[in-house]
Amino acid sequence: MHVGLCLLRLPPRDFWALTPVEFSAMAGGSRRHGAGMERAGLDALMRAFPDG
Repeated sequence: MHVGLCLLRLPPRDFWALTPVEFSAMAGGSRRHGAGMERAGLDALMRAFPDG
């Protein structure tokens, strides 16, 4: 509700009329996401910020 009414500034009538797919697309759910982190990147982070 916060995304629809506050961030997207939809009138309540329009917010409640959206289908879940429409709302997801408006909220950025249809954007492509990055490929993610490779193992080498994770290893570098673990060396830079060790747990112990």
